[in-house]
Amino acid sequence: MNCSILPEIVRDGLFFCVETHFLEEEQIVAYVEDQTVHDADSHVMELPAKILDYLESRYHEEFTAASNKQLNISEELSASMARQDDPEFRAGDEAGLLLRKNHIALGAYRNEDRPRTLDLLGFTSQLVFTTAALGNYGLDEGENVELALAAARAHNRMNTDFCSIDRRLLATGYVPLIDLAAAAVVAREAIELGCKGLIVPSSCPQNHSPSHVELDGLWATAQEAGVPILFHVGGEEKMRVNYFNNGLPKVLDFHGGDENFTSLSFMTIPLSIWQTMAALVYDGVLDRFPNLKFGAIELGASWLPSWLRFLDSGFDAFRKGEARLQKLSARPSEIVKRQFRVTPYAHEPSGWIIENSSEEMLLFSSDFPHVEGGRNPIKRFEENLGEVSDSMKRRFYRDNFIDLMGAGLDTDLHDHPSVAA
Repeated sequence: MNCSILPEIVRDGLFFCVETHFLEEEQIVAYVEDQTVHDADSHVMELPAKILDYLESRYHEEFTAASNKQLNISEELSASMARQDDPEFRAGDEAGLLLRKNHIALGAYRNEDRPRTLDLLGFTSQLVFTTAALGNYGLDEGENVELALAAARAHNRMNTDFCSIDRRLLATGYVPLIDLAAAAVVAREAIELGCKGLIVPSSCPQNHSPSHVELDGLWATAQEAGVPILFHVGGEEKMRVNYFNNGLPKVLDFHGGDENFTSLSFMTIPLSIWQTMAALVYDGVLDRFPNLKFGAIELGASWLPSWLRFLDSGFDAFRKGEARLQKLSARPSEIVKRQFRVTPYAHEPSGWIIENSSEEMLLFSSDFPHVEGGRNPIKRFEENLGEVSDSMKRRFYRDNFIDLMGAGLDTDLHDHPSVAA
């Protein structure tokens, strides 16, 4: 076997090797071989107006006016789409598997290509999240509740349709929390469509807490179906724009724009999940639904050890005066370790986080095909896991994901076929 570094990687200044096996003909091996690795975060790059194919026509005009997304295809996107039809470009699908990002990635928006993507990655399964509909197009913050619910339902039809091509693709459905009575209904519909996990925003609804007792129908629906409740970046409260008016030149993010991550806006990512999960724990939601799992996806994890301590600190300080705290089945940190799972970013010190929280809490994620996921996520995680035990790594790549997903992951998908055999 010969190992060569592909020219594309050298030009890009990266430091990992993609092996090419020279047998009767050259072929690229899977990114992960002979190991079970579940991917807790991947995405479909929906084309801008794709949602309209699934949204009832009576809402099209309202949605176009109220959505925070542009629905036209830009020249740049058009050029990316054209490359997907270029035989010469497509000949480099394997070599560019982790180098090509967003709409030029293999299987980014054409679901017929996604099974091949999974084969080449070697991942046993992938949770699949939206790209365009993160935060439900900003509609949850508006006054038109009916439109927000309609957009969520359209997203759920769109995502399950994309994932229907392969059982390894685990569709996620969005459930707005703005309508207390509708949440359970939307959740039930999403599960019936085939969603394997339910996304709720980590930001607080406008008029009530995410722990409101009238949302118990939602939690009961998810627990009965055995699917997790998930939070994903994009559904959190954003940093006030005033922070960016500092009298200095505008800082662009790594996409070349100012709408996503910069060092400053990165600071607010865990704040909403910190508060929302605290409300769910203190108000007894996790105790009322002890078999329900929650997952924080692409929200980082460096905050986790401190948050666990802070939860317990609040519990110790106020439990003598608060009946709700006295009713909890255990210390908040113990309840959270039982039911809450988190994906660290590849650049974070995953080994340190595990050692200071719990080996049962962290999950691997690639963020494919987004730029943020990088071009060699396994290598980066391995470096940042450090000298953790093999059993901890097994939990990170396999066991904790299986625990999170419950009935959302069929038992015959627990292990990669090469391992199961």
